[in-house]
Amino acid sequence: MTAPERSIDPITASVILGALENIAIEMGYKLMRMSYSSIIRESEDFGTALVNARGEQLCESKQSTPLQSGPIPGYVRGMLRALDERGEEVAPGDVIMHNDPYGGASHGPDVGFCVPVFHAGSCVGYAVTTAHHLDIGCQTPGSTGIVEAFDAYAEGLQFKAIKVYERGERNAAVWQLLRDNIRISDLVVGDMEAQIAACRIGAERYVELIDRYGLPTLEAACTSLFDYSERLMRQAIENIPDGSYAATGYMDGYIDDPSPSRRNLRICVRLSVEGSRLTVDLTGTAAQVSDRPINMPLVGTVDVAIWLVLRSVLLDTEVYGDLPQNAGLYRPIEIVAPRGTLANPIFPAPTIARFVTGNVLSDTVMKALAQAVPRQVSAGIGNLKAIASSGMGDENRPWVHLEIFEGSYGGRYGHDGMDSVDTLYANTRNNPIEDVESHVPLRVERYELREDACAPGRWRGGMGSVKELRYLTDGGTSVEADGFVYGAWGYAGGGSGIPGTLTLTAPDGTQTALPSKVPYRAVRAGERLITIGATGGGYGDPLLRDPQQVLDDVLDEYYSRETAERDYGVVITPDRRLDMEATERTRRERRKSQTSPPEPSR
Repeated sequence: MTAPERSIDPITASVILGALENIAIEMGYKLMRMSYSSIIRESEDFGTALVNARGEQLCESKQSTPLQSGPIPGYVRGMLRALDERGEEVAPGDVIMHNDPYGGASHGPDVGFCVPVFHAGSCVGYAVTTAHHLDIGCQTPGSTGIVEAFDAYAEGLQFKAIKVYERGERNAAVWQLLRDNIRISDLVVGDMEAQIAACRIGAERYVELIDRYGLPTLEAACTSLFDYSERLMRQAIENIPDGSYAATGYMDGYIDDPSPSRRNLRICVRLSVEGSRLTVDLTGTAAQVSDRPINMPLVGTVDVAIWLVLRSVLLDTEVYGDLPQNAGLYRPIEIVAPRGTLANPIFPAPTIARFVTGNVLSDTVMKALAQAVPRQVSAGIGNLKAIASSGMGDENRPWVHLEIFEGSYGGRYGHDGMDSVDTLYANTRNNPIEDVESHVPLRVERYELREDACAPGRWRGGMGSVKELRYLTDGGTSVEADGFVYGAWGYAGGGSGIPGTLTLTAPDGTQTALPSKVPYRAVRAGERLITIGATGGGYGDPLLRDPQQVLDDVLDEYYSRETAERDYGVVITPDRRLDMEATERTRRERRKSQTSPPEPSR
């Protein structure tokens, strides 16, 4: 697709934008409805997008997760490089599979499928889907919780621009390879075929759109939309005072490991603002862990973790409404990440467990932004858990279940933190209990909000969830989590969040506390896995919280009367009424001995 020279009126550009977005959304719903596994069908851990011939994203499916849709341009660029190195070209009827974390993919289990779109004999773009698959042939079952892979080769099958269909002909050998090397291959291959079908629908709709408006008009509209998104981001950056804003975040790493190089790992972020340009420098971030898979691909994870926060904070939809999600948004942003660090590892350092590392990165970018735009950020987030459960079922057939256990957001100016939701670039949905229990031998015995654990603040931190899984048959589990050591950061006088926990309880009641990263371990029938989610940080001085809000929280059983008085200075009588006289007296006494940070002014 060559750069157009013609201009276009904004109404036509807007109509074409709506059509492009509807194509991506249709692709997403088709994929959801055709998928076999709950991680795609229920959790919506997938992405769909249209990309032009230069590898620039035109639109994305907004009901999907940023960690799936965001990397799609990188998938396409990496795929095209791999094909070029082998002397191959794309052709009509091709379907290309790609999951190389060092070639644009987010990590190995997020497999991309790409259908080149041809019009009048020329390739004009690509319809692409990505999705998280239940198993990718790793050394242990599943594709989350793989926290002990020695190198990239131990993480499962690697697909570097493999044509699963070539000029319309199905490559039977590749599909047989998949079936022979992936556990629960019926589900995984079924999901892959759903991805291909969604791509083909997207390609067909894209050609119809070109036929309707003509290629020159479509190209001009896309160029106009790119420029519009870029202008919005540049204007938002210009509103930040020029300067440098730095923050450091920490992740647990492997807290039970004797080597200091694998635990208490540092993520460093420095934001430098100059006019309408913003540089994100990750110099100082801990060195890569060469034999553990918590390293983050620079393209596919690091860039998406950064873009997501900058886009969400600087161009908040509450203010700006829906924006064109395209390549123009990121033109003013430069990312610097030294090679050989967690944020830019060197092959074959493993990357499959990059999920929680990237959440810490996003959270640390938020922490740095708080110095520049304090009323636009939230306090620290409570990190997530990704847990794989597995075992052998009837006729000695394996089963695998993947689930992302929610975290929580910190409070933000004017709003309490969101409770028990997937945070930042995850953004997946929780898995319905009925779906879990009807497909795998697990019983959900408890699923509720974590009580009396809110980080105090003028706007309190969000609550995590408590979930208890009982294994009905012998099986196994593996866990990828973080935030068991470091609580979410509070802001402007708000309290820190409370870390998460994970406990394995035997039928006789014996409890074993587990760390945040658990390599595959056997679980016996009757044992229960109890997960308690981390809570978000508080925002602002708790003594400024409206006493009526505190009473409402107590009545809703978010926390106790005792916590209300201890954290907020709000006195509530035994019959659950607000004692304003005692509250004012208590708060007055507290303020005499307390120095609170100033209220954020912008």
